[in-house]
Amino acid sequence: MDYMNLDFYRGKRVFVTGHTGFKGSWLCKILTMAGAVVTGYSLPAPTEPSLFEISGVAKDMTSVIGDVRDFAALKAAFDTAQPEIVLHLAAQPIVRESYKNPAYTYETNVMGTVNILECVRQNRCVRSFLNVTTDKVYHNNEWAWGYRENEPLDGFDPYSNSKSCSELVTHSYVNSFFANSGVSVSTARAGNVIGGGDFAADRIVPDCVRAVQTGTPIGVRNPHSTRPYQHVLEPLFAYLMIAQRQCEDGRLAGWYNVGPDDCDCVTTGQLVELFKEKWGAGFDWINQAEADAPHEANFLKLDSTKLKTTFGWRPRWHIDEAIAKTCQWTRVWLAGGDIAGEMEREIEDFLGESKC
Repeated sequence: MDYMNLDFYRGKRVFVTGHTGFKGSWLCKILTMAGAVVTGYSLPAPTEPSLFEISGVAKDMTSVIGDVRDFAALKAAFDTAQPEIVLHLAAQPIVRESYKNPAYTYETNVMGTVNILECVRQNRCVRSFLNVTTDKVYHNNEWAWGYRENEPLDGFDPYSNSKSCSELVTHSYVNSFFANSGVSVSTARAGNVIGGGDFAADRIVPDCVRAVQTGTPIGVRNPHSTRPYQHVLEPLFAYLMIAQRQCEDGRLAGWYNVGPDDCDCVTTGQLVELFKEKWGAGFDWINQAEADAPHEANFLKLDSTKLKTTFGWRPRWHIDEAIAKTCQWTRVWLAGGDIAGEMEREIEDFLGESKC
């Protein structure tokens, strides 16, 4: 039996924070294709160009532009939507940006979580809530095996630490307010995602795309750092699976790692070389490791055994195909093609993969 059945979402009222971002745009596309009634709440799209704008997904949902730090505005949108399912993606997601603006990072990632949980607490409509965090919530020992859900939470930099705090806030609300309430709550910790439509700064695949556009080499800050890379559809379908299954059986609520298999944990340099191979040349890269750069983890990966044993989940696209799909999407975009159609094709391809 397949672990994911989108029929569950047909007609469901779903509230997505951070819907104008890279992951949020793909998530809303999946949900609207499934027939969900989607309301998004987020700041304006964080990049130019933005996937949210070029995908046209806004026409199939209710898009509310607002700040998760603004509780009154968030609650007004939430009260209007009366969602059954809440997926919390809104965040300041960039490590290096968190060094520049730590207070804003904590305000968004911690108090934003408090605010959305307050909305859930004050409304009886919600049956399932999922807080999306990151693999960087763990105290990183730079060890060679994957972190498990029971490892200590203590992210190093302001971004990672703020997401650790977001986890703790969620756990407190579960213990204090949601036990025996009929609301199932989980957190999901995902690794680095790649895919078409990511235009963010300080991310390696968008840097590769910009190099293709300009024909200039890219500087790679951490070519020897190992990360758990996965196509963006991998964690998004896992989030939807968790939200669905805990809605059906509250005993499944908890916290889950959503990471790729060991074979997909590669160095940044290897990832760039794979992109070059799939693209067919056209750019090069330079090792620009900075001696005085802000701290970033050198080795980090997740153990997703809990997700696999609980739900029968398995990654569908390994790193080779994930990069190939990213290149395919990018070629369509650079040619001025049908972005919405390409996203639909990739989602249908993903759903059509082997269920074993």
